[in-house]
Amino acid sequence: MNWKQLISHNRLGKEHTQKLATELRTEFQRDFDRLIFSAAFRRMQNKTQVFPLPGSIFVHNRLTHSLEVSSVGRSLGTDVARELLKRHPDLAGSGVEDIGAIVSAACLAHDMGNPPFGHSGERAIRSFFSEGRGQKLQAQLPPAVWADLTHFDGNANAFRLLTHQFNGHRRGGFVMTYSTLAAIVKYPYPATLCGRKNKFGFFESERADFCTIARELGLKVIEETAEGTRFARHPLVFLTEAADDICYQIMDIEDAHKLRLLSDAETEDLLLGFFDEATRQRLRTAYPSVTDPADRVVYYRSCCVGALERACVETFVENEDSILDGTFAGSLIDHLPPALAEAYAHCSDVARHKIYNSKSVVDIELAGYHIIYTLLELMTEAVQSPQKAYSELLLAQASPQYELRAESLADRMMAVLDYLSGMTDVYALDLYRKISGQSLPMV
Repeated sequence: MNWKQLISHNRLGKEHTQKLATELRTEFQRDFDRLIFSAAFRRMQNKTQVFPLPGSIFVHNRLTHSLEVSSVGRSLGTDVARELLKRHPDLAGSGVEDIGAIVSAACLAHDMGNPPFGHSGERAIRSFFSEGRGQKLQAQLPPAVWADLTHFDGNANAFRLLTHQFNGHRRGGFVMTYSTLAAIVKYPYPATLCGRKNKFGFFESERADFCTIARELGLKVIEETAEGTRFARHPLVFLTEAADDICYQIMDIEDAHKLRLLSDAETEDLLLGFFDEATRQRLRTAYPSVTDPADRVVYYRSCCVGALERACVETFVENEDSILDGTFAGSLIDHLPPALAEAYAHCSDVARHKIYNSKSVVDIELAGYHIIYTLLELMTEAVQSPQKAYSELLLAQASPQYELRAESLADRMMAVLDYLSGMTDVYALDLYRKISGQSLPMV
């Protein structure tokens, strides 16, 4: 793969449209602006990241997480671009200068396809079709669509959200550049090739769009079978992924401290563990006037993010050849220097035991699982029998943009997932209460 082909200003669906002469923004800055002003992006403020949505203590939601990932992604992309131009002066003017803007936009979009209630929402969708009442639909759906449903993943759904045509129009006004779209697809192959892992990059309905993008950008073909094509990742996916990995690991530690799941001492030890003893001493004494534990945690957190960002930039540049060849294995985080890798693994271990298995997190996962499962059960029944009185009431709840009355059952099933995954946590809970009779609208 080569950088001059990998950076493309083409927009999916408007490949031959000329940029307005009065437009001063780059195409990738326009991608960023389209995303940040979209309704789908705003809805993420009411979607769970890890912890239940805040009461008196504010923790991260999907929107604040995405903004922070975008900020780190911009730094990663900008620093990588600078190093690449040092190594390859002939790339000047090729678009490499825009890597920071591309990664920043991709990071902004990376979680937009996630359903309510975090990963428990994804699991509820998958299990409904693989273990629940949805199993009976298998014989009525094409194998590729069945694979999409039983392996449902928010990453593939984000690509659908940004590319799928509804009634002949790209949803929500998204007409994104090829490079930004490719930079969010962590798993560039269909569900038919994902095996037991629930990780893939695009649904059957968007397969042709992704293949068009991949071939235009020159993504290397790793495997081509009757079940689909496996492409190499676009190199900028590694930067999008690294920004996400850095933010969720470090920011979850900070949120856990705010919620008192981790003590002051535990949190400081975790964050300072990324540095040698001399650096730890320097950080502890850098701001002697800062005595509030929460403020110290914020400072140490920023230092950790900086250290991880620099290490990922160095790893990317050192492995440029294997990344472009499609042979680089794992993520940038997987290739951290030993001391950073040990500290990162320690944070992961503590997060797994003390954060992700904490009562508040498990409670919201249980509730979210049941809510999504119930809504999915009712909506799939409604689109199969739309003539029934109760089905008509349910379908009337949804916006006409969702093609719940499409001709094919496959399209109707995907429309149900569009409807459910577009909900916020609060909307899903409110709808669940209404249809189960737990709450009534005030007259």
